[in-house]
Amino acid sequence: MSFSIRATIRALLAPDHRLVCHHTRWNGILAELNRRGKDLHEAGAFLLGEDGPHPRIVRDVVYYDELDPGAYDSGVCILHAPAFAKLWAICRQRSLSVVADVHTHGGVALQSGADRDNPMVAAAGHIAIIVPDFARAPVNPLRLGIYEYRGDHKWIDRSPQRASGFFLRTRWV
Repeated sequence: MSFSIRATIRALLAPDHRLVCHHTRWNGILAELNRRGKDLHEAGAFLLGEDGPHPRIVRDVVYYDELDPGAYDSGVCILHAPAFAKLWAICRQRSLSVVADVHTHGGVALQSGADRDNPMVAAAGHIAIIVPDFARAPVNPLRLGIYEYRGDHKWIDRSPQRASGFFLRTRWV
């Protein structure tokens, strides 16, 4: 019989979690998003991990401007088709899948009309995280906007106020 103490602790702390990220990695992602956005414009990234049964565990990250150097030119995150070809090649090379995306907003972390109409990955179950205040530290995790795509431009709000255990940032990964 094999078991994982870390998995057991995770299950006890947040039994309904669907996305898990080591707190050090998460803090690094936030700091890098803030640096790339320069407190002036949106910045974003794809979170990579193993695709499979829940929870999805974030293992790596690819920032939008690594895929498309002009991703932030308009002030909001826009990726063109060649960026996705690069992303899928990175996923194959690293044997990982996109488990979520994250991007910043200048104010509150509400999903804009453009966010709703243009999911970064248009597959049911995809998770999109919006970080308020251009990810300026300290970021209050209760202010994150977390949305799960259901297909056909429909989303479920999984933000901490509605689904407190959906996204777990922990040392137990």
